[in-house]
Amino acid sequence: MNTANEIMNKIWTSLNMAILPVTVLFATIIVGLIVRGIISVRLSKWSHTSKIGRLTKEIVRGPVIIWFLMLGIYLALEVSVLPGNIVNIVGKILLALGLLSITLMTVNLTTIMISKHSGQIEGVLPITSLTQNIARVIILMVGILIILNTLGISIAPILATLGVGGLAVALAMQDTLGNIFAGFYVVMSRQIRVGDYVKLDSGEEGYVVDITWRATKIRALANNLILIPNEKLTKAIATNYYLPEKEMSVLMQVGVHYNSDLKHVEKVTIEVAKETLKEVKGGVPEFEPFIRYHTFSDFSINFSVILRAKEFTDQYLIKHEFIKNLHERYAKEGINIPYPIRAINFSQEKSMADPGEKF
Repeated sequence: MNTANEIMNKIWTSLNMAILPVTVLFATIIVGLIVRGIISVRLSKWSHTSKIGRLTKEIVRGPVIIWFLMLGIYLALEVSVLPGNIVNIVGKILLALGLLSITLMTVNLTTIMISKHSGQIEGVLPITSLTQNIARVIILMVGILIILNTLGISIAPILATLGVGGLAVALAMQDTLGNIFAGFYVVMSRQIRVGDYVKLDSGEEGYVVDITWRATKIRALANNLILIPNEKLTKAIATNYYLPEKEMSVLMQVGVHYNSDLKHVEKVTIEVAKETLKEVKGGVPEFEPFIRYHTFSDFSINFSVILRAKEFTDQYLIKHEFIKNLHERYAKEGINIPYPIRAINFSQEKSMADPGEKF
């Protein structure tokens, strides 16, 4: 009987000792839910008008309750009767986990903010996979160092070890590091940017989709993806059709018969070119097209027609419509685009066949 009473007393004593810690834990969680609700309401107003607001809301909602849960566990342990050394160890672990979650949240928020505002600030570092990953690594490393310092672990020996190990890694990964630094140079130089249309001396061309730690991704017009190592890209001769601006001249080569009235040909051709630039999407309607005669060829007088496109790929539709319109207009005006002609001198052929014949 005494034994049963002792057991009941111990249970009752344990419950009494657990009431306060459990109460503190649940009270902290309730406060966390209230705080999360307030934050959600504030962010909801922002999320209705901004994509970045919606993303921020999703990132912040989860960690807030986790932070209060960890805080509640720590406070519950503080008011409990557990030994102080256990409370200190658990407290450091919870603090480290909290700092890690804050670091990861900061990484995500920083990535979003950079992506949102980088294009709005002149001269800011362009956003690619390479630059985003560098930002993530830097923030993550700073967070880890802060966590280690908080736990009382000396950072100096770790940094020294990383320095020696980094030298060994650099020697073993020369090609990889070469591509990383080459990619960073491409990004910093801003001579090739994400979204630009480029053509390399090796023949590859297309839109730059991304610049990663290893390669630059180019999407060809056929919708194929071309991967070019960053180190090779820095050594290639590249034409960027978006620099210094997207607008570019479109040259068309045309030939007319020798009997044509060249002044009339020039007038008609310019009229057709103006109409084409105004009607075709991608043309520059305010541009004044012009022509330049340049060659007396075997069967025609050749000239170049200079038009203007808003960007590289617009030239194809402009050329297509210009050829149709020019062919139709030349037919109405009686302007002849001659076929290639080869004349045979029969008298000369006959004399060559009969060497004794005199002229």
